[in-house]
Amino acid sequence: MIFRKPCTLLIILFGVFNLIFVRKLQFTKTALILIACIASPILLELLLFWNNDSFSKGLKAIEKSTSLLLFPIFIVGNFQRIKFLKLVQFYSITTTLLMLFFFVRFIVVYPELFNKYFNGIDLWEMGYQFADSIGIHAPALNMHLAFVSVCTLYFVYQSFQKNEKKKVKILQLIVFLLSFFFVLLVNTRMALLNVLLGFGIVLFLEIKYKFNLKNIAIKSITVLILLAGILFFFVQKNPYMEEKYSKATFAYMDKVGKLDEIDHPEIKVFNSFVTRLSIWKSAWELSVKNLPFGVGASDGKPELVKYYKQTNQHFLAKYEFPTHNQFLDFLLKFGILGPIIVLLYIFTIGFLGYDLKSAIILSFFMIFFTSNLTDDFLLRFDGIAFSGFWSSIFAGYWLQQKVIPNKYPEAV
Repeated sequence: MIFRKPCTLLIILFGVFNLIFVRKLQFTKTALILIACIASPILLELLLFWNNDSFSKGLKAIEKSTSLLLFPIFIVGNFQRIKFLKLVQFYSITTTLLMLFFFVRFIVVYPELFNKYFNGIDLWEMGYQFADSIGIHAPALNMHLAFVSVCTLYFVYQSFQKNEKKKVKILQLIVFLLSFFFVLLVNTRMALLNVLLGFGIVLFLEIKYKFNLKNIAIKSITVLILLAGILFFFVQKNPYMEEKYSKATFAYMDKVGKLDEIDHPEIKVFNSFVTRLSIWKSAWELSVKNLPFGVGASDGKPELVKYYKQTNQHFLAKYEFPTHNQFLDFLLKFGILGPIIVLLYIFTIGFLGYDLKSAIILSFFMIFFTSNLTDDFLLRFDGIAFSGFWSSIFAGYWLQQKVIPNKYPEAV
């Protein structure tokens, strides 16, 4: 999921494999509704394909979203074979170990950067440089890592609940602490907020639905102390965090739409909230002018950059900022239907998590929903594939539990 080329190859192989065994697919009416909800963004693109100025660019936009059709059909169609918790656990442990490998690689291959950051120099660029060394955008990487960290915390609680061996408990705890460390390392604001909220969801549901309140309280206090220790240590080594989460984030709020009046805006407000607000203001104004059907799936960013130039916002035009808000992005591209489809897509995940009372699914919903308020992950391949895959897994798990409970116990 993190690496585009391997992920694309695996999706192709996954599709071919399932076509060979297409007769094994099973669909209920409820499953077809879920498939339609998960595939709704690409279905909207197909419905409004005529609105693209370029046929080839329109096809390219659809190609990027193809996984939103493949995953729900083949995963939901094989929902009885999904082993939900085993899959989530494998994913979270593997991703954490991969990050550990790339962290060691970063230290070895880029010792000058590591030494610079370790000594407190240019800490504002650390997370982005680490993400770039892997070949992925930092907010996208941290969206993955936030979900992984929440999952690893869930399995820490599960290991204690099932009273597993001491060695297993310690290993689960180490994986969790590592995953949280990597969220801090990449250090994007939304992901840090999301991971803490996700921890809160896990803690709340564990307390609400588990009977041994004393054991849950002891485990929670232990985990909170460890988290506080890691956070304290990291802030001590990274004093820029205090500035980033206070002054830097909310600086120059009186310059919305007037960023060029700031001296060197690329230094002072490149990642500040005022830049997001300026982008959203322009995207909203352009969207209103292009109602009811928008500018087309392939023309959203080019038209927005053109609008920056027309309104003399040279800083935004120079760096060609996208909308950084998925609801506004779809409003600009598809008009009135756009935000409705985004809500349908994301809140389908929320419904599945709420109905199952699943901390993992509810955390994913919260992470993906809030991330798309300040970014546009249905514009990026990694966001599309990531959400499409897990949405389909969640839908399959929901079908196991709600539609045909106890019929496939080996799949749970």
